[in-house]
Formats: sequence, C-alpha cells, structure tokens
Amino acid sequence: MNALLKVEGVRASAGEKEILKGMNLEVNKGEVHVIMGPNGSGKSTLANVIMANPAYTMTEGKIYFEGDDVSDESTDKRARRGLYLSFQTPYEIPGISVENFIRQALLARGEKTSIVKFKKALEKKMELLDMKPEYASRYLNVGFSGGERKKTEILQLLMLDPKLAILDETDSGLDVDAVATVSRGLKEYLDGEKSAIIITHHREILKEIHPDFVHVINNGRIVTEGGDEIIDRIEEEGFGWIKDEQHA
Repeated sequence: MNALLKVEGVRASAGEKEILKGMNLEVNKGEVHVIMGPNGSGKSTLANVIMANPAYTMTEGKIYFEGDDVSDESTDKRARRGLYLSFQTPYEIPGISVENFIRQALLARGEKTSIVKFKKALEKKMELLDMKPEYASRYLNVGFSGGERKKTEILQLLMLDPKLAILDETDSGLDVDAVATVSRGLKEYLDGEKSAIIITHHREILKEIHPDFVHVINNGRIVTEGGDEIIDRIEEEGFGWIKDEQHA
C-alpha cells in the first residue's frame, strides 16, 4: 500500500541557510503524527516545504502524495490533491469575507454545491466551534483575535475536508477554552479516514486526539520517534535530553 504522504531524503533552504538536512517522514491514511522540537529545529520549514511554499527551496529529495511524485508541483496543485496547511499566523484578507473565501476555495477545487447547502454546512461547523453567525460575513482575519483566527483556520479545515491536514502550532497563544474548541474541531475532522500532522509544543490540543506517532526534530532531521511517552518526557525535561543524546 502506498503511503498517503512520503517525504524522502529532503533537504531544504531558506535563502542561503539550509534548514532541513535529510528529512524522512511517512504518513498513512487515517494516521495522526505529532511533530515536536526546539525552536528553529525545522518544524515549520517541513510544513511549508510539504505545501510548496516558494519562500523555501527544496535542494534534494522527493515528496510523494498518494504515490505520485509532487516534488515539482505548486501549492495550488497540492491543495487540489487534498493537502491543507493551517498557518501559525493566518493572513488578513481585507475585502473577502470568511464565507466567500471558503466557498471560492471549494469552487477552485471543482466542488459545486448549492449556496443553501453550503450555508447550512457552514453554520453547523461554526456552531461546533462556538463561532457567532456574524463571523461568516467578516473580512477574513481582519480585526480577529488570535483565538478567532485559529478557529477560522479550523473552520476552513472542516469545510474543505482535505485528505491530510498539517497544523503548524495552531494551539500557540490560545487560552484553555480556545484550545479545547480547536481540539474538538480537529476531532470532528479526524474520522478514521483523514490524516494529520500536528506541530505543537503542548499536549492540550491532543486532549481529544491520540497520536499514532510522535516525532522529534532537531537540527533539520528527525532524531527520535515513538508514542505518548515522548510527549511526557518533553513536558517533564524539555528538549535538553534530545540534544544530549545526539551528542552522546
């Protein structure tokens, strides 16, 4: 069986600086992978390289999605295949409402749903995320608090329903209630068929989700992997032990 996503020997740079130094990762259908690591270790770079962000250059290796080599494909093409990245700092888009942005994204993917059906689905997902109905008509992320922006990212995730979601520190800067709401939305998305890569520093977002694998990145590559026990150790000891083991 082909992996849903396969990252094979990827090296990548931002400008002159090499950040990923031989990254390997395999995600199968229905799996949840958590990625942790110290600041600057390459976690966000990995997410951006998987989504073909032009700010990063992949200098070596391959990325496969559902068995197809997508290494040279644009962000749009990868999104149409069913990849989704939730940004650490979501962009403001003045002049385009939340509702219109999501509807246009669905239409761009070739999905034609009646406006009535779309609005009903949107209302249902917004209710799940404790979002007031008027959010739908507000300009995307303009004047939104950090919590509102992150909820909007999860709303997009639920409406677009991709095959693989990559969440880059979606829980950062959120209070306990907002993290619980985001976690609930994520659980709704993960129906056993969908897959996720969750980049996080905290356990809270995983309250309702049980990861299949936990990977720790340091200095541009995965240095250890396992299960929940890794999260426990990081919460107790930080990342010092990883650096120590690398130099042992």
